[in-house]
Amino acid sequence: MVSSAEGRRNRIVFWFLSTVTVTVLLFGYHTSTSGPEASVPVSAQVAPQQTGGTAGTSGSAGTSGSAGSSGSSGMSESSGADTSTDTTTVTGDSAQTEWGPVQVELTISDGKITDVAVPVYPDGNGRDAEINSYALPQLVKETIAAQSADIDMVSGATVTSDGYVSSLQSALDKAGL
Repeated sequence: MVSSAEGRRNRIVFWFLSTVTVTVLLFGYHTSTSGPEASVPVSAQVAPQQTGGTAGTSGSAGTSGSAGSSGSSGMSESSGADTSTDTTTVTGDSAQTEWGPVQVELTISDGKITDVAVPVYPDGNGRDAEINSYALPQLVKETIAAQSADIDMVSGATVTSDGYVSSLQSALDKAGL
């Protein structure tokens, strides 16, 4: 027979071990948004380089926003193949969404959108990174194809899509397109 003091001690030990086990399991649990794809920064520059065949040699030489704005005329002259292009970079207004701001930057050459960058987008948590890793490249691809802000929203990324389109329209207005 087990005495009441021994039974109490067994319950306390069981409770303590259960608490430690649950704590270890909770802190050791990895959600689906903590995988390697969630830690990779979203780069909207990838899609235009793959699909933007019209950018020519200058598109692969320098597609970052800072290179496009500071050396765009030098790029055109140094490429040799396309010296008559007039390349400008226009940044749209930052559109505030419930998950954070979204801002679009356009590279325009001869009146056509040749590249789109998204320097500002919601990235407050793993879910934001996951959504933006698939939504932003789709939005960029559609923008280059449509050459306007008349693009489809990305399912599951409605808030980011709305902010993107708002900032995109602002950039297009500034560019006079």
